[in-house]
Amino acid sequence: MKEFITISSRDNPVIKQINALKSSADKRKKEGLFVIEGLRQCEDAFDNNVHIVRLIVTKEAYLKHTDIISKFGEKSDICNIVQSSLMDKISDTKSPQGIIMIVKIPEKFDDIKSGEKRYIALENIQDPSNLGAITRTAEALGFGGIILSSGGCDPYNPKALRASMGTLLRMPLFITDDIADFCLSKGLNLVACVVDNTAEDIKNHKFSKTDVVLIGNEANGIKDETLKKCKTKVTIKMTGSAESLNAAAAAAIAMWESIR
Repeated sequence: MKEFITISSRDNPVIKQINALKSSADKRKKEGLFVIEGLRQCEDAFDNNVHIVRLIVTKEAYLKHTDIISKFGEKSDICNIVQSSLMDKISDTKSPQGIIMIVKIPEKFDDIKSGEKRYIALENIQDPSNLGAITRTAEALGFGGIILSSGGCDPYNPKALRASMGTLLRMPLFITDDIADFCLSKGLNLVACVVDNTAEDIKNHKFSKTDVVLIGNEANGIKDETLKKCKTKVTIKMTGSAESLNAAAAAAIAMWESIR
């Protein structure tokens, strides 16, 4: 059985590391690590063979979930136990479950195979809640992965991970500096989803297996230079006084239409 080493000081380097990883995308990228919290997320990480660098639990959590925490511990490089008061200092939730993992960012997934599965592309999506919701929908609809621009929010942001309900630990993520060139190089055609009455009604567009719906930034939409490389533009026709849809809602509709 793995030994659980006690951490008692808030000045411990591990405590500082956890707080830094939670708050800084640059720190996560530099160290190749991110933090997940709660029994459900930790189970998802375990089930998907994510490399667990460190497991941190409270005594109360260990006693309540002894079997599963012991299982986590056997796959963890290092195991620690902390007091509940210290867990409160590193937790990102209002009611901590007393379980946190530091895990490695997954290595690159297998390459995209054009025409075999559907993908959605997201350019500079900034809201982690939107990213999490979109990935949940993509998984539910059987999409093969998410293509992300590097200028968007970090998929390993704690809020994005929570909103995704584990999907970001399961879905292949392809992160690129130039979303249009990346897709074209993989034999994929971008179909830009825009707020434009002159664009084709998405319900009328005949999607091919190599078409990829592109959703743009919440405030600014899709960049002009990206639009120039898109196969076509489609729009979700709306009635009433609303001018646009939330990015997650637009993505859900667009993904559904692309496979309908």
